[in-house]
Amino acid sequence: MVHPAKPVKRKQSTLDAPVSPPPLRRKVQSTTTPNAVASFFTPTSQKPPEKIIWQERAPNDDTPSTLLVGKYEAAHDSVPALNQLEDKKQKVAAFDFDSTLIETASGKKFASDSQDWKWWHPSVPATLRKLYLEDGYKLVVISNQGGVSLKPDTKAPKAHTSKVASFKAKVSAVFNQLDLPISIYAATEKDLYRKPRTGMWTELLDDYDIQPDLEQCIFVGDAGGRHADGGKPKDFSCSDRNFAQNVGIKFQTPEEFFLQEPPRPFTRTLEPSDYLPDSAAEATTPFTKKQDLDVVILCGSPGAGKSTFYWKQLEPLGYARVNQDILKTKRDRCIKVAGEYLKEGKSVVIDNTNADAEVRGKWVELAAKHSVPIRCVWFTAAPQICEHNNVVRALNNAMNPEERTILPTIAFRTFSSRYKQPKLSEGFQDITEIDFKFDGTEAERAIWLRHWT
Repeated sequence: MVHPAKPVKRKQSTLDAPVSPPPLRRKVQSTTTPNAVASFFTPTSQKPPEKIIWQERAPNDDTPSTLLVGKYEAAHDSVPALNQLEDKKQKVAAFDFDSTLIETASGKKFASDSQDWKWWHPSVPATLRKLYLEDGYKLVVISNQGGVSLKPDTKAPKAHTSKVASFKAKVSAVFNQLDLPISIYAATEKDLYRKPRTGMWTELLDDYDIQPDLEQCIFVGDAGGRHADGGKPKDFSCSDRNFAQNVGIKFQTPEEFFLQEPPRPFTRTLEPSDYLPDSAAEATTPFTKKQDLDVVILCGSPGAGKSTFYWKQLEPLGYARVNQDILKTKRDRCIKVAGEYLKEGKSVVIDNTNADAEVRGKWVELAAKHSVPIRCVWFTAAPQICEHNNVVRALNNAMNPEERTILPTIAFRTFSSRYKQPKLSEGFQDITEIDFKFDGTEAERAIWLRHWT
């Protein structure tokens, strides 16, 4: 029977930086048993109750549940010596769900209901049985399920309940047909559980209480960043490949793993290592204070490094900071606060995005009113690295002293649509250009170098 969901709170943890393992060699043989065939053709009404336990988990004690976990217990007559087998398994074969193990039977991009599925390829169930029964692997599904939400929907409670129920029913149908011990981890929000982030991997290691041999583990998924080739479309993302690299295990696409097709060329949207400085000096751009009293305005996207620049370079020079997010107020109030600092004889830094000349003009007017020069520090980081920094900051407490939350994608699009490069003609004494390079401790660097978006 299907047990009711049990909320379980989990605290965030981080993994050590991974090392990529050598490739594995695999042969696919049919291992379908008579019991599995009989189960396939048995009407649902005549089958025994399914054995799947569901839980809902949260990243920590203070947040709602966002991870859905299901554990299927196979019938003992279909898996010989079940307990003995399980005790010896220290290798993990993990798979994405949609477009990897299954696809829609209707041909639609998204399933119309819980019955709209078929195996991605006829060889999939036999391959999984061989992995479990002969090769000694634990089987796990690790999937992003953004269309399923565990948050109560007060406006449409029935629709919300039906989406969760439909997903559980589809998973149960797939696992019932496979009839092997297998678990699924489904991330429903853009938090630490969502691939390529490693939260789901951490959960499964806790659940199984193992430290597997990473060189023998594998993750199979369709989001490999592949280019369009031979009539095949490009992949929608590289999140599966990046996830495997984050946890340090081998990655293959379904075509490579199940069909033994050769790999296709791929490209990652972002390589964090490209933004490491060649030297300690390159990580920072020294800023010199030219006047006893002045205004410095920062200009750049969220996540471009503005606040870090303030704390490491401007705060030690005695600049008072005005930030609209920190003050939790409107721009007019920020202008008033900045004016009060100037009256007290304190130089001021305006730590906001300041995307266009109209907004920047308000601060030029303030500086003119107080007869002080105004300088601009311009941050040129590309959108991809800004979004990466945004997530790293929000999901790692040690790197988030101001407790910022993840900004939605629209925040970056809004900035991009408004952005105009700052010019000296706007009234600035000078403009200092900052190209982003990571600047942090070795521990922070290990975290930052992972794939987060």
